[in-house]
Amino acid sequence: MHLLLPSWLHSLLPALPYVDKKERFRSCMGALLGIFFTGLISITLPGNASGTMWLAAPMGASAVLLFAVPASPLAQPWSILGGNVISALIGVSCAKLIGIPMLAASAAIFLAIAAMFALRCIHPPGGAVALTAVLGGQQVHLAAYGFVLAPVGLNTVLLLACAILYNKATGRRYPHTQLAELKKQHADSHILPKPRPGFTPEDLAAALKDYNQVLDVSLDDLETLFRQTERKAFNRRFGTTQCGQIMSPGIVSVEYATELEQAWQLMQEHAIEALPVVNRARHVIGIVTRTDFLNHANLENYRNIGERFRHFLRKNTSDHSDKHEVVGQIMSDAVKTVFDNTPMSDLVPLMSDKGLHHIPVINARHKLVGMLTQTDLVSALYEASLSHLDRTS
Repeated sequence: MHLLLPSWLHSLLPALPYVDKKERFRSCMGALLGIFFTGLISITLPGNASGTMWLAAPMGASAVLLFAVPASPLAQPWSILGGNVISALIGVSCAKLIGIPMLAASAAIFLAIAAMFALRCIHPPGGAVALTAVLGGQQVHLAAYGFVLAPVGLNTVLLLACAILYNKATGRRYPHTQLAELKKQHADSHILPKPRPGFTPEDLAAALKDYNQVLDVSLDDLETLFRQTERKAFNRRFGTTQCGQIMSPGIVSVEYATELEQAWQLMQEHAIEALPVVNRARHVIGIVTRTDFLNHANLENYRNIGERFRHFLRKNTSDHSDKHEVVGQIMSDAVKTVFDNTPMSDLVPLMSDKGLHHIPVINARHKLVGMLTQTDLVSALYEASLSHLDRTS
């Protein structure tokens, strides 16, 4: 059909959505259930007399955002709650203070948008709420500020509760964490991110400031999309090498109850820096590194360091004053693993941003099958670069 349209008109058409039929059905069903339960609860609450407004029309627009685009900054809890309630307050106030409906409606939209900008709760249906408060007729005018509480406030809270439950039940992250919170968590980490080529979150924020328009996408989503695009480009250039192809197989491992001296000897014999800790089923439950040994040896200074470290390794159960005897007592149980079919490109942010030096590799049954180090990754990247140069030369 688009072939019949003039080129200038065709350029105005929106791009096809990158969502499948399952996601479209999920959105439609969420809106159906959300509006149904919101209306049902609102109309059956005590004090709702027949003939009163029990479901505000702008809730339909709110439902589109909450269930079809739950990742949008315009659909977050404070956006919908603050946007709808504040706009209702402004609309009712304008209707009372300005006797000319056209002027009251215009003022209500102006003030509602300004307030939503100022309070960081931009929610497009809030504009419809403000207009409804002015032009909703005698029923709305008689309710006065009661219109803010019911139906607007009540509907908003109920619809928001439905959205939280439904999105979580169908695997959609909601509420959607914003970038500022993610950065704070990262800043509290003991491992500081290392500088890496490419853009940073600060670069992205600066670019959006220069763009100077409201985008219906959060900063963390934008960064995630750009990072995924980087990995897609990497895979297209170097191929889809998987972790299982570059890992070190036949890895040496220990169990929780392995004695410290035995674990240390294994690391010395095999010239390795870390040992994955597994249970009897070969599932990874932790990792112990040379740093873990040193950190728990209480080596405050360098005097007699060798003798004190040997004493630390040889602690036994008869020495009740000493508490570190087996690997499980000094290992890190917050261990990051990857599957053997994970693309090699996924290792780059793990090792560069999160500062990981050793990553155990597991198979589909979650059993340990190998270990990856930064050296393995660098070697694989070097070989991939040579192969790419051979293909393009």
